[in-house]
Amino acid sequence: MVDDMKPWHIEICDVTLRDGEQTPGVSFTRDEKMAIAQLLDEIGVEVIEAGFPVVSTAEKECVAAIARSGLDARVCCLARALKPDIEAALDCDVDMVSIFIATSDLHIRHKYRKPRKEVLEDALNMVEFASDHGVQVRFAAEDASRTDPAFLIEMYTRGAEYGADLVSFADTVGCLTPLEIHAIVSEILDAAPLPLCIHCHNDLGFASANTIAAAAAGAFQLHTTVNGIGERAGNAALEQVLVALRMKGGVDRYDLGRLLEISRLVAGCSGVAPERTRPIVGENAFAHESGIHIAAILEDPSTYEYIPPDLVGGERRFVLGKHTGRRALEHIAKAHGFDLSDAEVRWVLEQVKQKSEGKCSVTPEVLCGLLRQAKEEVLP
Repeated sequence: MVDDMKPWHIEICDVTLRDGEQTPGVSFTRDEKMAIAQLLDEIGVEVIEAGFPVVSTAEKECVAAIARSGLDARVCCLARALKPDIEAALDCDVDMVSIFIATSDLHIRHKYRKPRKEVLEDALNMVEFASDHGVQVRFAAEDASRTDPAFLIEMYTRGAEYGADLVSFADTVGCLTPLEIHAIVSEILDAAPLPLCIHCHNDLGFASANTIAAAAAGAFQLHTTVNGIGERAGNAALEQVLVALRMKGGVDRYDLGRLLEISRLVAGCSGVAPERTRPIVGENAFAHESGIHIAAILEDPSTYEYIPPDLVGGERRFVLGKHTGRRALEHIAKAHGFDLSDAEVRWVLEQVKQKSEGKCSVTPEVLCGLLRQAKEEVLP
């Protein structure tokens, strides 16, 4: 796949405020949405999907407030291919309207109950209606990953003829692998070289990888959510996609140093904390216990850290446990103001391993207690 990679001509559309809010049990207040939008803008995200205006009066007012708040980012909102939806979006003064239709035979059969040709013709009229009102139009295929590629290509080509500025491919149920999404994006762009957006869900755990694979195949607009929150298993994670773009594609225009800040903001607003082992923003993302690892890191951090913690606003953390070695203990002890003798090191290490094997967490407070005890009780 690497040999087939195209230049990284991309932009980010973060959908935390819309798809992220579809996480079961999550609802953002207007002030929370404004704060998240502001920080996304400061990080350098080019497009912010602010919501779905037709859902409620409060939602519409919130989308309008974000659109009128003077952000550098373009503000987008969601609409079905229905005139009331699009009129609600236009009332909000957004820069872009994302008009979506379900395109798989499965969805068309159960949701529309009419031929897909008729579904497409109705939607094209709405694309033209929105375009005639001077906004950017994104024409989006829901469940694209289970749609006949020939129909997608027809939809995208005709959408552009009716005024769509971008077209969008959604892996709505997260069923594709990176190899599959690279192949289908390549096929679509070979036949219809239009600005293609990619919207990946995480049901198989591939959302971020699929997004990067799509970008490598030539996709332009990459959809993300902070901490990967969203429907079911979530979406491609903003922090993972941005760091991958920096590390693999040399894309350096985003302020990665604020990724921990926005992760914590969204976690606080949503009540959904990232799991401890989550890449980049999880509590353990830059934590090390193994004595072998820590000894090497003290010589050169890159031995066991591909991502420098300070790149994303994080900090390296050494954790004591059953795998801790002498050098790690001496380093951590010195950080707490203790210079240990050989005998004291051996005694503290034994205590640390016993506590760890007994499932007792060796917190800084526990460690300092052991260090003081070693100084008071251990013979030279």
